[in-house]
Amino acid sequence: MRESNTFIWIALFAVSAMAVNSVGIFFVYKNRSWAEKSKEYFMCFAAGVLITSPLIIAFPQALEKNADAGYAALAGFVFMFFSNQIIKHRTKQPELAFGITALEGIGIHSVIDGIIYSVTFSASIVVGVLSGIGLVVHEFAEGVISFTVLIKGGYSSRKAAFYAFLVAALTTPVGAFVAYPFVKSLNDTVLGLALGFVVGVLIYISAAHLLPEVRENERGHAYAAFVLGVALSIFMAAVKK
Repeated sequence: MRESNTFIWIALFAVSAMAVNSVGIFFVYKNRSWAEKSKEYFMCFAAGVLITSPLIIAFPQALEKNADAGYAALAGFVFMFFSNQIIKHRTKQPELAFGITALEGIGIHSVIDGIIYSVTFSASIVVGVLSGIGLVVHEFAEGVISFTVLIKGGYSSRKAAFYAFLVAALTTPVGAFVAYPFVKSLNDTVLGLALGFVVGVLIYISAAHLLPEVRENERGHAYAAFVLGVALSIFMAAVKK
């Protein structure tokens, strides 16, 4: 029964992520100015959730399962750092190559999001829900960014919307469903390492990907959205206890 419930939660959040990402793509396709103005609020709220919930809920659970989970968290952070550096390096190319490389980077990121759902929900429903909230919320901004990057890469509006959906939205449930059969077979020791790795990934996404975007477009209410994300995570952690 627990296994069935876990899969339902994973499917719910993975499909929700795809839907929210698709809404972001649709809105920027139809109304670029509104989407560009709003994305910082979504990103800041997501950053608050994705920094707080891994540190106060997911990481302690990872350490309970495996005392070496800290090394795995470091590995997750370093993996994301170097992946991001490689993608940045490769985008210093002509515009069409830039668009193709952007698709690759966005796709990798979205697949990892899907894998994160499988790992976090397999560890705990509460950890999965909190991590999932942050990930789903930031999907709107990711949809906006995906479409915008592809436009800058030289794609037409229709092609940018279509490719953004395939690579940024659809890949998340694909990553979740492909990873789940492997994740559910992990014992607690390995799951602790996997959860630790995910903690590093989530903190990197928040600290290095979401918050810098907000700082470049500083708005008072965006910081309030960040605090709201932190507060929600603390509240959920308190309820769990």
